[in-house]
Amino acid sequence: MPKISPELLSVLRCPVTGSPLVQDGEELVTTAAGSSGEKLRYAIEDGIPLLLPPELLPAAAAAPAFQHDGGPGAGTPEAASRPTDA
Repeated sequence: MPKISPELLSVLRCPVTGSPLVQDGEELVTTAAGSSGEKLRYAIEDGIPLLLPPELLPAAAAAPAFQHDGGPGAGTPEAASRPTDA
């Protein structure tokens, strides 16, 4: 289980409540409850906190991989099929 550094945890905030986050196993948990009255939980994948509001997770999971790249022209199908410089 990757541990998030205390320095990173000190600056991370929940995108919904704005509250600080604490690590609980493979997740980060808000220190304040959301509008539902429950604390929000965010997954950690490969050591990277996925700080998406819960209602956006299905859309993010369904997005094509080329929308996640972030390189020049990212977000276009053409960018996904362009060869990269090695």
